[in-house]
Amino acid sequence: MRKIILASRSKARRKLLKSAGFKFKVVESRARESRILKRRTSDLVIGNALRKAKSVAARFDSGIVIGADTVVLAGKKIIGKPKNIKDAFTHLKLLAGRPQWVYTGLAVIDIDNNKIFTAHDKTKVYMRALSDEQIKNYFKRVSPLEKAGSFDVQGPDRRMFIDRIKGSFDNVVGLPIKKLAKILKKIDPDFR
Repeated sequence: MRKIILASRSKARRKLLKSAGFKFKVVESRARESRILKRRTSDLVIGNALRKAKSVAARFDSGIVIGADTVVLAGKKIIGKPKNIKDAFTHLKLLAGRPQWVYTGLAVIDIDNNKIFTAHDKTKVYMRALSDEQIKNYFKRVSPLEKAGSFDVQGPDRRMFIDRIKGSFDNVVGLPIKKLAKILKKIDPDFR
C-alpha cells in the first residue's frame, strides 16, 4: 500500500479519513485559498483543493496526496472560514434561518503515475433561526474559527441550529468519503 498524504490541518478531515480505515500522514499545505467566485462554486473548491494537493505533492517523490476545500454558498455569497469571532458571528447571522449549500472540492494526486483526479460534492443544509444570544452562547462552547460557515456539524450543539441535511454528511464535515473512495479505487483497485 502506497503512502497516503492528507494536505490539510483540519482535525475533522483527519477524523473522517481515520474512521474510514485509512492510514495516512498529514502535511499542511502552503497554498492560499481563493474565495472569489468567477464561475461555478464547484470550480472554486476544486481549484483550491488542487492547489493544496499540488503544494504538498511537490515535496514528495512518491505517494498519493489528498487535497480538499469546503465553502458554504448562501445565495450568491461564498462563506469560508472566519477570520475572527466577529466575522464568525456575521457568518452565522447570514446563514441562520435559511437553507444553503455546502460544497467540498477534492483533488487527489497520484505522484508515482503523474495523475490527477478531481471531484466535488454539494449538500443542502437547512438552518434554524438563531438569536444573537444563541450565537454568542454557541461560540462560548465551540470555536468557529477553523470551520467553513463558522459552525461545527459534528458538535453536540448541532441540533440547536441545523434543522436537516439533504445529501452527504461527510461532505459537510469537509471530506466526501464516498467520492474519495471511488478515486482511490481508480488509482489502485486494492483500496477498499
